[in-house]
Amino acid sequence: MATETLVPLESNPDVLNKFLQKLGVPNKWNIVDVMGLDPETLSWVPRPVLSVMLLFPISDAYENHKKTEENEILSKGQEVSGNIFYMKQNISNACGTIALVHSVANNTDIIELSDGHMQKFLNEAKGLDATARGKLLEKSEGIINAHKELAQEGQTNTPSAEDPVNHHFISFVQKDGALYELDGRKAFPVNHGPTSQETLLEDAAKICKEFMARDPNEVRFTVIALVASD
Repeated sequence: MATETLVPLESNPDVLNKFLQKLGVPNKWNIVDVMGLDPETLSWVPRPVLSVMLLFPISDAYENHKKTEENEILSKGQEVSGNIFYMKQNISNACGTIALVHSVANNTDIIELSDGHMQKFLNEAKGLDATARGKLLEKSEGIINAHKELAQEGQTNTPSAEDPVNHHFISFVQKDGALYELDGRKAFPVNHGPTSQETLLEDAAKICKEFMARDPNEVRFTVIALVASD
């Protein structure tokens, strides 16, 4: 059976917050826009920050760096916490949903989930590897149906599932004192070095700047964060 293709979620905080609440995330946690990556603008973002998400164009520069980075990690190795929740992306255009799942799943010690679709998925995903978690999402009707419903609510004209999409969502989270990049298109999580809950936003912003520097002629980057609501 062919893997389903979805209409992508828009990087619109209102839409993404409705999506999270449908899945059982309490509304004390919200997605907000990160309007800039300079220290002053970052200081406006509410705290605590639980995750940072980057929407960026899939370009030759991204694909080349992805390949080089993977080879370097396979050659040199990296330390990855056994507590990190990571899953592969099998469904086309589901990267927004997977970025949100990564953001929530790695903060369940802080986020008190209600007994809903997200909690059900995470319970079933325990003990599975990243590939099996990706396959599990394909069968998680509650999450997939919420994605389909909210994908129609963006401000822009809603594309069809068949329209070509060249943007991708990834997450950055803190786990056991390290900053992890979670990209369902990559072979594994990427450890970007030490961070803390207090410095997650600033440390993730540095990595976001590296993405932008690799594509200096691109302006289609969006940064959002999962934070405590005011």
